[in-house]
Amino acid sequence: MPVRRILAVLASLLVGAATLVAVPTEAMAAPNFKAPFPCGQQWTYSHHSAEVRRALDFIRSDGGVTNGTPVLASAAGTAHRFSQPSGAGNYIAVEHGGGWKTYYFHLSSYSVAEGAQVSQGQQIGVTGATGNVTGPHIHYEQLLNGVGQNIVINGTGLSYPGSYGSAFLTSDNGCGSQPGKPFMTWGSGVRVRSDAHLSSPVVATLSGPTSVRVLCQKQGDTVNAEGYTNNWWAKLASPAGYISNIYIDDPNAVLPGVPTC
Repeated sequence: MPVRRILAVLASLLVGAATLVAVPTEAMAAPNFKAPFPCGQQWTYSHHSAEVRRALDFIRSDGGVTNGTPVLASAAGTAHRFSQPSGAGNYIAVEHGGGWKTYYFHLSSYSVAEGAQVSQGQQIGVTGATGNVTGPHIHYEQLLNGVGQNIVINGTGLSYPGSYGSAFLTSDNGCGSQPGKPFMTWGSGVRVRSDAHLSSPVVATLSGPTSVRVLCQKQGDTVNAEGYTNNWWAKLASPAGYISNIYIDDPNAVLPGVPTC
C-alpha cells in the first residue's frame, strides 16, 4: 500500500478514536430514595456549615422521641458497618450500585450484619447520639462516586435550612402494600406472645424500639407496666404474635384505626 494511503488510513482511525473518547458516559440514574425513618413519621431537618458534603440532620417533629427510633434504608443495597467515636460514631453506609451510596451516622446500635443485603424500608440501625454530637439525630447523606449530592427524596430535592422547624418531611418508606397499620414500639425486652395472655408462649423478643405493623387488636390479660394498665393487645404482622398495647408508642389504650380481631 502506498505510504500516502497508509497515512490517510491512520489519520482516519485517529479521528474515529478521538470521536469515541469525546462521547460522554451516561450517568447511572439515582435510586428512588425514600426518607431514612419509618412510615408515617414527620421529622424536621437542617444543614449547617460544619457538615461534611451535603448532609442533612433529621430530628422527630411529630411528638415522638428521636432517640431510639429505627433508621431505615432509603433504597436497597449492601450495608457496611463502621465506627468513628470521635466523629460519625456508629454508622452504616449502604452501597446501591452505579456509584450511589447513602450514609447514616450516630446510631446507638446496628440492626443488620456487616455486608448484609438490605431492602428499601428495612431497619438498619437505631437512632442515637454516638460520636461528636450535641443530641440524638440522623445525619444522612447521598453520594455519587464519593461526592456528596443535594438530597432528593421521592424524586424531589429537599431544601437546606440553617435550623430545625422550618422544613419538614413525612416518610412513606416501608409503607408499600404491607398489611396492617404502622406503629413504633418503645421499651426494651418486650415479649411477643402467641396469644393475648401472659401465660402464652413467647415467640419473639423486641430488643428495643421497633417499627411494627398491627393487624388488629383484642382484649386479653391485663398488663401493668411503667404506671400504665391495659388489657388490650396488638396482633403484629411480624414477628407474628401479640404484645400489650402498653408497648405501642401511642397515647390511646385502644389503638385508633385498628380493627378488632
